[in-house]
Amino acid sequence: MNEPEVRRHDDADVLVGDIASALLARLEAAQARGEVPQVGLTGGTIAEELHRELARRAVDSAVDWSRVVFWWGDERFVPADSPDRNDAPAEKLLFGAAPFSAARRYSMPAADGEYGDDLDAAAAAYAATLRGARRPDDAGEVPNFDVVLLGVGPDGHCCSLFPDHPSASDLSGPVIAVRDSPKPPPLRLSLSFDGLNAADEIWVVVSGAGKADAVAAALGGAERTHVPSAGARGRRRTVWLLDEGAAAGLAHRK
Repeated sequence: MNEPEVRRHDDADVLVGDIASALLARLEAAQARGEVPQVGLTGGTIAEELHRELARRAVDSAVDWSRVVFWWGDERFVPADSPDRNDAPAEKLLFGAAPFSAARRYSMPAADGEYGDDLDAAAAAYAATLRGARRPDDAGEVPNFDVVLLGVGPDGHCCSLFPDHPSASDLSGPVIAVRDSPKPPPLRLSLSFDGLNAADEIWVVVSGAGKADAVAAALGGAERTHVPSAGARGRRRTVWLLDEGAAAGLAHRK
């Protein structure tokens, strides 16, 4: 398994700008090879800042957005119009205008959707959608996402995989039903570690001193059942992209 790389940035603005540049360059390179890149998204404050920056730069990029596919790493199982949904800010900030609006994206089911309040059926359905999107060279049950942009909570959780919670140990499928979440709302859908770690690359994006302890624990060898973000590992590469606040506990790590 590859060892995580750490990239430090002076502040959140520099962090967001560098990630936007790197992602656009990766998408352009993939399309130049004739590929249709697939990207995983999660929610959070820094993710919303990145969405704004990507939308701003999209107009001038060479990316053909109709040939990019976006997926979600987790979602709150609430009605589709709920402001608690992870995909709601992305639809407004990222996909709400051309050229990004041409991108294909697959939201996780909502609590008032086709599967009603059946959380297990919703998880199985999203897993089936992922399975159907695999490319000929993809191994496993889901596409080998080109990049997953992953956030981290102050407690070290990622997606909806929480410390010392059944979600962090659930490998029943690539998409799991999460109940009794320690962070509201209580019902969620999430990639499991099997689904998440199918990615070629995972970029863990963290901003702020409030998450410094979680970053230090994850990069310090914590068990993923206790600090789930420690278990996020891309098949080819794992990069932790931090501002100085988030990196405050890594004084001796280069």
